[in-house]
Amino acid sequence: MQDRYDVVVVGAGPGGSSTARSAAEHGAEVLLLEKRSEIGAPKRCGEGLSVRALAELGIEAHPRWCVNEIWGAKIVAPNGKSLEVRYPEQVGWVIERKMFDKHLAVMAARAGAEVRTRCEVVDVLRRDGGVRGVVVESGGERFEVEADVVVAADGVESKVARWAGINALHRLEDVDSAYQYEMVVELDNSDMLELYFGNSVAPRGYVWVFPKGRDVANVGIGIGGNVAKDTAKAYLDRWISSNPRYRRGSVVEVNAGAVPVGAPLERLVGNGIMLVGDAAHQVNAIHGGGVFEATFAGRIAGRVAAEAVERGDTSEAFLSRYAEEWRSLRGEALNRIYRLRRAIERLSDDDLNFLADVLEAEDVVAFANGERLGKLAKILMRKPHLIMAAKELM
Repeated sequence: MQDRYDVVVVGAGPGGSSTARSAAEHGAEVLLLEKRSEIGAPKRCGEGLSVRALAELGIEAHPRWCVNEIWGAKIVAPNGKSLEVRYPEQVGWVIERKMFDKHLAVMAARAGAEVRTRCEVVDVLRRDGGVRGVVVESGGERFEVEADVVVAADGVESKVARWAGINALHRLEDVDSAYQYEMVVELDNSDMLELYFGNSVAPRGYVWVFPKGRDVANVGIGIGGNVAKDTAKAYLDRWISSNPRYRRGSVVEVNAGAVPVGAPLERLVGNGIMLVGDAAHQVNAIHGGGVFEATFAGRIAGRVAAEAVERGDTSEAFLSRYAEEWRSLRGEALNRIYRLRRAIERLSDDDLNFLADVLEAEDVVAFANGERLGKLAKILMRKPHLIMAAKELM
């Protein structure tokens, strides 16, 4: 490892690897650091990814990490009524994140980035009013690595952002607690996602079943950390116990963690520092998905970082080009989705059952992508007690 690079990226998740690859492709000398010994593990993810997302990211599906085709979804209301949609063509994949994340890191390395694992960043170097590198611990040694630009892609608990002087902390109400089992279980439809809603099932969240094959699925839950009366594991275990098919299943892997579900962070850059992915709160506040958002943002961040190095201007003003471009392409959509989350958390189980009676499954899928929210607002306005929820969408 050298003692100086143009760009140092901290965290080899989808956002970090995407940033490193983009910066290297645009001519920067890049170092990508991951504190764990294995990229992609442990995962905090239901592992769903749409076909449209992969196409937009320019990533070709590969059988090593695309493990199961998804053709539709089943959405279940608190009263048990289900909405189902099956599309005429494949709409998604359930992936293997351990392999997908490695694939992105390999792509970064092939683009010219240097990738290092078991290298933990323990501080940043601050000089001349900005960030000028990182302090790394590896193999019992501590050393400094200088850089023109440091990218914080170190996840929901980002320490790099804090050391750089950017407040990236999440409010308690904007963090969900998630728990997931990978199970061998009898499935009704191995090519359909299943989502279960209800305040008693998953307060301000939902239970998901994402099939990974004929008889293997991720069975997980996300709940609002500030409204739940018990742990995510306790809610999930109760749901599984009430469903004979899942109660008979075997658990082959357990994953848990915090999921950011707030609005995108206002400040994404500083002098010599950029934030990407969960560190920047770039996540879908409805379903908690962040793989696409982080990878999309990373492509922009890497290009802007390389341009800043080439021009010799790594000031906050220049790096703000990344924030401005990202907001124009994705920021407003994520803000709309955040407002949708705020509206939905006002709804009782009776309200959710009402929506299940008047909506189609395609509507629910569109809402989760920040689309057709005007339609939802008009429906909510039919009920006087839901007017405040409707106003969240306006």
